[in-house]
Amino acid sequence: MPTIVAALVLFLAGPAAAHETQPHASAFVWSFDRWVVTPIVVAGLLYAFGSFRLWRRSGSGRGITARGNLIWWTAWLVLVAALVSPLHFIGEHLFALHMIEHELVMAVSAPLFVLARPVGVLFWGLPRTIRRLTRRAMKEKVVLAAWDWLTRASVATLLHGTAIWAWHAPVLFDATLADVTLHRLQHLSFFMTAFLFWWSMLWRSDRGLAAWHVFLTMLHTSALGALIALAPRVVYPVQTQTAPEWGLTQLEDQQLAGMLMWMPGGIIYGGAALVLLALWISKSSRGGLDASRFR
Repeated sequence: MPTIVAALVLFLAGPAAAHETQPHASAFVWSFDRWVVTPIVVAGLLYAFGSFRLWRRSGSGRGITARGNLIWWTAWLVLVAALVSPLHFIGEHLFALHMIEHELVMAVSAPLFVLARPVGVLFWGLPRTIRRLTRRAMKEKVVLAAWDWLTRASVATLLHGTAIWAWHAPVLFDATLADVTLHRLQHLSFFMTAFLFWWSMLWRSDRGLAAWHVFLTMLHTSALGALIALAPRVVYPVQTQTAPEWGLTQLEDQQLAGMLMWMPGGIIYGGAALVLLALWISKSSRGGLDASRFR
């Protein structure tokens, strides 16, 4: 524990020192990978146009609520912070910041997008012809069957867990830093499986079942974080290779990253599980039958 505390102190002080002595540290740049920025910008524009059209058509508070708008834009800004802001650049040099980036994508942005339930608003942002074609395609039996299968609690939990464990395999994780295509696929799989997972937990599954699956996710992600934090040697040599330039040893950077997945990440999933469990108990005590919707 003293080593972790010391690493955290050094981490907080490191960037300031590195800013003066390391050429790369002064480049706190925003990342503009077109394969990442374009979908984010398009989604934001579609939601903005859709909100405006629904507001004109139905009036404020009917077609779209202020709460839904707030949740959506919060989720959108968190995603921008994780994948476009200087956090992404620094995350390529510090494992601890890279871990924060992933937690923001999977445990903050994804569930907020799900809570916003943006599909209808996004549809209204599309041109009329494309909107009709998209709705028709989404009603196809194959599409409905695929969505039904992907959002089953067990399937969504397994997909999300597999993505987390597979991409955190040291060889594959380090490889993403050298291959931009792999890095894009990593972020895409993290976000998409997290979206499916939270959609299943919040809008489809019985709350009691959802609480159990979120709790299981907390257990295995915390276990992964503990394995990374307590490893006796550096197992992510590429990811941590520039840590000394920021005032941390490679092992300290790895330990701090593991601690961030273990503790804050576990708190988010654990807190969500407790909320779902409380809602399930509350609904059951009132004799309610609808335990599949999050309110």
